[in-house]
Amino acid sequence: MFVVTVTFTLKPGTRDTFLPLMVENASTSLREEAGCQQFDVCLGDDPETVFLYEVYDDSAAFSAHLESVHFQSFDTAVADMIATKVVHQYSEVIR
Repeated sequence: MFVVTVTFTLKPGTRDTFLPLMVENASTSLREEAGCQQFDVCLGDDPETVFLYEVYDDSAAFSAHLESVHFQSFDTAVADMIATKVVHQYSEVIR
């Protein structure tokens, strides 16, 4: 199991445009990527913060995600909406 967390801080006024693109990317990842097991888009009290929790079979599956056409399209579409992006990767999950 390989877990990726991403915290986006959005530029003011971009959330309503960003969220549908993010949800579509998550849905497509789950539907089209055999190695993507979970892709949660999480929202909290801060309207400019979006948190992702993604679970892949392994790091190769995550690499395939980053190379996918739908991710590349999403990444290009939202680039100007993002103030900061923090990514963490975890190769071991203890339950």
